Amino acid sequence: MLEGPDLSIEEFANGRDVLERVKGGDVDLVILDMQIGAMGAMAICMDLRHEESYGALEPVSVLMLLDRRPDVFLARRSGAEGFVVKPLDPQRVRAAVRALLRGEGYEDETFRPATVRATSAG
Repeated sequence: MLEGPDLSIEEFANGRDVLERVKGGDVDLVILDMQIGAMGAMAICMDLRHEESYGALEPVSVLMLLDRRPDVFLARRSGAEGFVVKPLDPQRVRAAVRALLRGEGYEDETFRPATVRATSAG
């Protein structure tokens, strides 16, 4: 869903490999699935943020692919700039990628509950 002539995509099955690849430079965006190998998306994102915090790594945007709406807390807590909740819709994923590459954030609101406001009776 993200293929194109202007994109180069690399896949890793191990979270530790993601950190090493980002350390190698020339990475514009990291997309993490909550269920990745031995190290989940939250741990990978927090590891990246830790390395960035003391200057060992250039900042890189992170997009998380979440399994459940409650995972939104984890995505925000770990410092991800964006998230999309599964099932994945190609249009939402592309919109999130474009936003993060522009330096913006992206929060999937597809499953956000409607806001209910109480009004006082006249």
